[in-house]
Amino acid sequence: MIVSLQAVGQDYPRKEIDIENFIQDIFGQQDEDINYEDVYESLFQLYTHPLNLNTATRDELAATYVLSEEQLNHFFAYRKTAGKLLSIYELQAIPGFDLPTIYKLLPFVDVNDLGLNSDSRSLWKRIASEPNHYLLLRYSQVLEQKKGYSPADTSSSGEISQRYAGPPQQVYVRYRVSHIQDFSFGFTVEKDAGEQLIWQPSTKRYGMDFYSIHAQLQNKGRWKNILLGDYQIGVGQGLLLSAGFAVGKGAETITTVRRNQLGIRPYTSVLESGFFRGAAATYSAGKFDITGFYSRTSRDGNVITGSDTLIESDEYTQSLQVSGFHRTPKEISAKGNLGEQVLGGNVVYNLAEKNLQVGGTMVVTQYSVPLLRKPTSYNQFEFNGRNNLNIGIHYSYLWQNFNLFGEAARSQSGGIGFISGLIGSLTTKVELAMVYRNYARNFHSLYGNAFGENTRNINEKGMYWGIKYIPHKKLLLSAYYDRFSFPWLKFRVDAPSQGYEYMGRITYKPTKTILLYAQYREEMKELNQADNTTPIDFPVPAIKRNYVFNIDYPAAKFISLKSRVQGSSYRQSNAPTFGYAIIQDITVDVGKLKVSTRFALFETDNYDNRQYVYEKDVLYAFSIPAYFDRGTRNYVLLQYQVNKKLDLWLRYARTSLRDEKTISSGLEEINQPHKSEVKVQVRYKF
Repeated sequence: MIVSLQAVGQDYPRKEIDIENFIQDIFGQQDEDINYEDVYESLFQLYTHPLNLNTATRDELAATYVLSEEQLNHFFAYRKTAGKLLSIYELQAIPGFDLPTIYKLLPFVDVNDLGLNSDSRSLWKRIASEPNHYLLLRYSQVLEQKKGYSPADTSSSGEISQRYAGPPQQVYVRYRVSHIQDFSFGFTVEKDAGEQLIWQPSTKRYGMDFYSIHAQLQNKGRWKNILLGDYQIGVGQGLLLSAGFAVGKGAETITTVRRNQLGIRPYTSVLESGFFRGAAATYSAGKFDITGFYSRTSRDGNVITGSDTLIESDEYTQSLQVSGFHRTPKEISAKGNLGEQVLGGNVVYNLAEKNLQVGGTMVVTQYSVPLLRKPTSYNQFEFNGRNNLNIGIHYSYLWQNFNLFGEAARSQSGGIGFISGLIGSLTTKVELAMVYRNYARNFHSLYGNAFGENTRNINEKGMYWGIKYIPHKKLLLSAYYDRFSFPWLKFRVDAPSQGYEYMGRITYKPTKTILLYAQYREEMKELNQADNTTPIDFPVPAIKRNYVFNIDYPAAKFISLKSRVQGSSYRQSNAPTFGYAIIQDITVDVGKLKVSTRFALFETDNYDNRQYVYEKDVLYAFSIPAYFDRGTRNYVLLQYQVNKKLDLWLRYARTSLRDEKTISSGLEEINQPHKSEVKVQVRYKF
């Protein structure tokens, strides 16, 4: 007698990522210096297109910022000896992979035993059958009237004041279909609040204000990557070419100081600068990966007509405008005035048996009109002219549980930029990171974003030390110290200056669902003395201290709570000033409906003590407002899954000030002590 039973294999159910906790683990303390939208976009791309653990490279896994060097070594040693993983549960068998690490990694990886080229169907058939099609529509608006939308008035001299050209609504449309390591096609369209929906070629406006499109193919024989449209490139340590998820200093003190060789990536954000538009491709020739790219696009800037003895041109611009706003006549007149051409390449040599990676990069940039900045004492060594050439080398070497990495480059001006670092696992409980950087005052890298204190890699020297210690599986201690100096003058700093920053954090997780952490950060920078009455400005130390205490805990199976208290103090010569925020979040998850709410109370003595706090938002949107003055902040976010294909989001947020009659200033001024924002989003999968 033969009995046949049918068994259905199951994989680990991928839950929705708690991106808030993940980001807070990485950043710890939010501020205005980080491009959070790009970070958020990169995280969600990893989540929606998880890495295949059977084909993922070391750089790709390291770019999740979850695994230590020792864990990376154990993973690839396991995959080499045991072969392809058959299930995601197999991660538990890898030495050094504890459950907290696995849970943190799961949203970004999966297991697929199919080869890259196992699907022999045509590209169009693969696209047609791909389940990862989606169209996303978003509408948002501030309900109160801003000054920019009010009727224009006339000054005593008869001059009519400026106003925004368009309505206060922001509209966003996005479509994408993709399959990991195979193809990606998509477009993004946006109109910011205050911009017109108009077809006017004379002002370079064609309906919506911003369009972005890309088409990508991967792993077609020796062609690893081919991309047409908008893209970014990340190579080396990001000194010349940086793409996507670049974090820097934060609560994650080890893995975020290193950049990874991400190569060519589609650009899907709505930030209207910092990307290339054209074509790029990577070709694999044995141990060499050869990348070439060309970009031709327009940048914003006001072109000035008139002769200047310093340049051989009748036209020039004094600055590039990167806000992406085209609301007022001045902003509209600057739209797309500068033609930009970028040509470059990167060659990487991979010596797997020696754990060595060495590469070289060249980037050539040319503008249609020269950039000639208005001379000041601090910008004498900034980039000026029409052309720039960057040449650099980068390296990465693995030895046991240590990774030595770095990059050096030279710009056409003769300025040198250099960064080198080491991260490693001393034991299973202790990790260490060290990074040294030196960016000359005349080093001009127009598309780089390597590790540093400044928002750009120029005029900076520094040394960073980071450590992470796990004395117990429920307890984590992390800290860093960064010492830096600026050899030349800066904005609001009329002399060479220096500073330091350090942070300490204690994280305790008594159960799988309860998380507590306390964090302290102190930063000192020298700035021109405020309210100086002497004829000469001189820098004095400005010290800011930040304190955070946070607890996440479940109140029931469908209710989770998050309580957070954070504060700061700021002192420069005079008596210190203070600020604080008390935040209570409640999340209710009932079947197809998820509701997230917040009540926050804040009070700050001045703008130097503004409190940045991450807020939950609709999918692919990011919100970190500055809590400033005295008042309250509330929001409610509703997410409802109508069916497997349709998802809806509705968000309402309101800021109320107690002691003010207006909010903001200039054309953004609201003649009321409150500001209300509404956002509606629809996603349809097909």
